[in-house]
Amino acid sequence: MARSAAASPFTPDPAAERRRLLGQRGESIAARHLTRQGMVLLDRNWRCEMGEIDLVLRDGQVLVICEVKTRTSLDYGSPLEAVNQAKADRLTRLAYRWLREHDCHPSDLRVDVVGVLVPPGRPVEIEHVTGIG
Repeated sequence: MARSAAASPFTPDPAAERRRLLGQRGESIAARHLTRQGMVLLDRNWRCEMGEIDLVLRDGQVLVICEVKTRTSLDYGSPLEAVNQAKADRLTRLAYRWLREHDCHPSDLRVDVVGVLVPPGRPVEIEHVTGIG
């Protein structure tokens, strides 16, 4: 009996792979943008069973947890619109977990979001919002 390619757990999903690569590209763009603004990148794609932090940075004495959202168009809204209050709250919980696991005691903590718009054939647009959480 012939098996469908979709039935195999090893068959890559092209759409999922494109999203993953777009997300990685957006994170690289955001990290480069933030470090050019003077922040220091401490960690990237940190994970635990509670979720993932895209970027952990230091902005002076402030530890910054940064969520990066990347899109190729505004068809479904701006990248920043993808971060709601529940996501901001989860990022704050993840931030405290990261602090505990790294025995880090900054003078302040901030949750930021960076929206990256990568329209085909057009310049990249970056929007950085500080202190969402």
